[in-house]
Amino acid sequence: MSMKMKMKMRKPVLVLLFLTVLAPIVLYTDRLATFSSISTDDFISEPSTLSLNRDVRPHNLLSQEVSTAQEEPVGDVYLENFTRSIQHFDGERTRKARQLNEESKTQDTIIIRQVTQGLHEADNSDNENIKLKTSNHILLSTQAETKQDGKPIEAAKTKNKKPNEPVMTDTRVRYLKDQLIRGRLYLTLSATRTNPHFIRELRLRMKELQKALGDATKDSDLPKNANDKLKAMEQTLAKGKQIQDDCTAVVKKLRAIIHSTEEQLRVHKKQALFLTHLTAKTVPKGLHCLPLRLSTEYYSLNSSSQQFPNQDKLQNPNFFHYALFSDNILATAAVINSTVSTAKDPSKHVFHIVTDRLNYAAMRMWFLANPPGKATIQVQNIEEFTWLNASYSPVLKQLASQNMIDYYFKTRKAESDSNLKFRNPKYLSIMNHLRFYLPEIFPNLSKVVFLDDDIVVQKDLSGLWEIDMKGKVIGAVETCGENFHRFDRYLNFSNPLIAKNFDPRACGWAYGMNLFDLDEWKKQNITQVYHSWQNLNNERQLWKLGTLPPGLITFWNRVFPLERTWHVLGLGYNPSVSHREIEKAAVIHYNGNLKPWLEIGIPKFRGYWSRFVDYDQAYMRDCNMSP
Repeated sequence: MSMKMKMKMRKPVLVLLFLTVLAPIVLYTDRLATFSSISTDDFISEPSTLSLNRDVRPHNLLSQEVSTAQEEPVGDVYLENFTRSIQHFDGERTRKARQLNEESKTQDTIIIRQVTQGLHEADNSDNENIKLKTSNHILLSTQAETKQDGKPIEAAKTKNKKPNEPVMTDTRVRYLKDQLIRGRLYLTLSATRTNPHFIRELRLRMKELQKALGDATKDSDLPKNANDKLKAMEQTLAKGKQIQDDCTAVVKKLRAIIHSTEEQLRVHKKQALFLTHLTAKTVPKGLHCLPLRLSTEYYSLNSSSQQFPNQDKLQNPNFFHYALFSDNILATAAVINSTVSTAKDPSKHVFHIVTDRLNYAAMRMWFLANPPGKATIQVQNIEEFTWLNASYSPVLKQLASQNMIDYYFKTRKAESDSNLKFRNPKYLSIMNHLRFYLPEIFPNLSKVVFLDDDIVVQKDLSGLWEIDMKGKVIGAVETCGENFHRFDRYLNFSNPLIAKNFDPRACGWAYGMNLFDLDEWKKQNITQVYHSWQNLNNERQLWKLGTLPPGLITFWNRVFPLERTWHVLGLGYNPSVSHREIEKAAVIHYNGNLKPWLEIGIPKFRGYWSRFVDYDQAYMRDCNMSP
């Protein structure tokens, strides 16, 4: 091919190549900006199960625990939304604009053909196949649609818009940011750096754009002269296109920027994960104030005023008995209030609360001051269970061992563990393991429903006692929908003891709302099964800390599957749980780090919980607690 023909083809090559390679930068910058806001959508998978040392793959930064319903496309999401918003803002296009678009599309097709032929002939040393997408030709289409009769686009009448189509209110803001990125790129290219006049002009335009953008997040926040700045910057960038003629250098530079952006995103995800775990461990100021005020009030009462009514129902198996083990007063109150408010006959429901010594007086005072209607309340101190000691419970012995202290407090003997979930102080408390001692706590009861303190009851639960469990010990909702709820997610199948006794693809199930048949428990000697496996896991070789792994082992082949509508999970980590699924559920569970009483809780789910909390109560007002 002659030199003259190559020179003719160089210009369209440059134009479309800029349009093609800029798209990934816009996409990654948009993702990074979105991530930095730490919206709840970023915590698609349950944060408490993520590891900081996982390899991060480009274009796929989510962990294995992402449910299929949550995965988002990793293609040209930003470009499609951007183009759709421009079409939406335009409304009824004039005939002149339609003709201009058709000419632009025709021109695109011609350029693509020229570039496809030119790239093969101009650079035989480049073995990479460059895929040219007409959808990436965003700048030409934007310029064509920005002008209608010489005027910039504004929010036009949209008679033809679809009723459910989302409206993007930050179209120009995004485009101005895109221009800044392109400007920074030109500042780093060798050909443009040698042109001081262009560099001065470009820096001036970038400074004007940054001033116009300011803290704007939507188009209405921009100043009136933003369109003038956009046009001026576009003219300057067009000069840069003419100056720059080294396509290979541009491609290398853009790839370096993409790689750098990926690294920044990986670092920010690590930081966000750490901060989420840290926040989940902290106690909000209001929740710290509340037990202090309640405890003071409780000890000022006389002994007769410290007693609950209807204590004769506590050991009667003919009532509906619930077990709650918690040190969170507000969360426990929400569970009981929601259960009582949805019960057909609240007088038949009995709640057994076990808490620690620090919160015992405060928990009693709360329910003395806020009795749950006709339901019966019992509050017990775990210190009263004298039978629960290190000589009886292997897990209690392990929690008090020097090895475990080293593990938590990171002394020189501590083992490194990248999974922050298992650094949570709750695993040091026997309160977390009381669920394995239900027959000892309630020796006179036949059935008990266990409730976590991060659930909300939406329907009457008395029907659980009518379920025939067919000789099984525990009734639970299975969680086979996602791969990360299989046995191999929680147990160490590289250990021959685990591999020999369990199926790695067996279905897991959920704690949080469980029906226990205590008669079958005693008959099958489940407590001894639990103790034997805890002894085998003394060095944490079979599973790490937590109650679900030993629960899966202890109740292996002893689980009766409940209907999924009894218990819906994910409100503490999965923003994609559907409203329809929540409305059908008898119990909704805020499992995960994003608890509804924390500021990091998912906002759209918080209302299901807060409606059962009385923020007008005197103690709540004294502690400045509000929804």
